[in-house]
Amino acid sequence: MKGKDYLLMLLFGGLLLWGITYFASIQPETETPEQVQQPESKLPKDALEFEASQIFGEPRETKSVREREVTVEGVGTFPFDPADIQTVRPDIFRPGHFSLFDVLHHLYQQELVDLTYSFDESMNTHVIGRLNGEEYWWYDAYYDGGWPESSVFRMDHYPYKDGMFLAFKPLSADRLGSIERIFREEVARREANDGNVIIPEVIIRGRNETLRFDQVEVTAHDLRDDMLQPGVITAIDVILSLGDAGKIRYDLKWYESIGTADIVKSYWVERINDDTAYDRCGFVYEAGSDVFRFFRGNHVHIPSDVRVLNSPEYVEYFWICI
Repeated sequence: MKGKDYLLMLLFGGLLLWGITYFASIQPETETPEQVQQPESKLPKDALEFEASQIFGEPRETKSVREREVTVEGVGTFPFDPADIQTVRPDIFRPGHFSLFDVLHHLYQQELVDLTYSFDESMNTHVIGRLNGEEYWWYDAYYDGGWPESSVFRMDHYPYKDGMFLAFKPLSADRLGSIERIFREEVARREANDGNVIIPEVIIRGRNETLRFDQVEVTAHDLRDDMLQPGVITAIDVILSLGDAGKIRYDLKWYESIGTADIVKSYWVERINDDTAYDRCGFVYEAGSDVFRFFRGNHVHIPSDVRVLNSPEYVEYFWICI
């Protein structure tokens, strides 16, 4: 071998050895037994761990509970006294409690807005015909410490709570039509089950395990009989019903406040089987139709103990760290 060829071979070999050593040094560490893989999810990967502000923006400053007000887009902002409001859904709310629609209805009673509306039994909800002459209205709402979010939850089921942001705004006819179609499907599903709430799919996607249950019958446990009428079924009843059937073990915890949210006052699912909330990790949930999964409208920050269910296509509790 010529001297020149020999030197080139040494140089190439040195570069090859350096490359192997370098790339080996930047490979991820081997997973230790303590590291737990997240179960497969229908949600985007970045939904498992995120900073809320990355998706929603920073939470807006919440109004003082002494400044209870509602905005009707294009009309104005109106203060109101909760003591003056009566619910149009006494089948859902106990006296002294009311929904977002009840606030709008109160403005109508005070002749502050021109409202036509009706109750549609096929959807089990009140429907706005016209508001100040315009059709197709929906709402923006979030609780203390929250942020704007897409919601397809019935406005006469959504409990009003002090410190929340509330505004009514126009919505496209197509979007509203899609929401109302889902409402009708839920009512038809419940009627097909003789008035019982039987959920086709319940998923619990915890830190250490994923559980799926089909055709889960849910019964009322009246956990929030301070706010809701006896027999009203909520999302947290799904967990309690699975517990009654011996399918899971769980713990609940009452929170007066959480982080920047000064007004919470609800029960949360603290543990399911061996997965217990800690630090900023724990269970959240969503319920509704597959059409509106995740942040398309089902994942709304209404505590599960006051989120009234009709007969959704699925309910999912999943583990998240924020």
